[in-house]
Amino acid sequence: MIGPGGEFGIHGYHWAPLHASTEGWVESLALACHARRCARTITRITGKAVDSLDLEGYEPVPEVRGLIDTWWRGKDSLIALYRGEAVGMDAPGCLEAHVYGGLNKWGLRGG
Repeated sequence: MIGPGGEFGIHGYHWAPLHASTEGWVESLALACHARRCARTITRITGKAVDSLDLEGYEPVPEVRGLIDTWWRGKDSLIALYRGEAVGMDAPGCLEAHVYGGLNKWGLRGG
């Protein structure tokens, strides 16, 4: 759904704005595709374990305009945090993170 301020999100039991715009959502999809192709390792983390991720040393990826779903860039990895379904559906088991590891400069930023 599109929110009143142009946010892109989902509506279950609650409104969950995932990205500040549809453009941010598209950037997130493009980044996921790019990261999958470039990463040496991909680790999927689910449920409460997502909260144990240490984001110290990571910076937010501004292009995705993340609100509830966010991306983080480190020195050789990207982390996608997907919290939207957990928030919108009151389903903490739906928390999910993907850690794309072993990225070089091209893998971290693209062209």
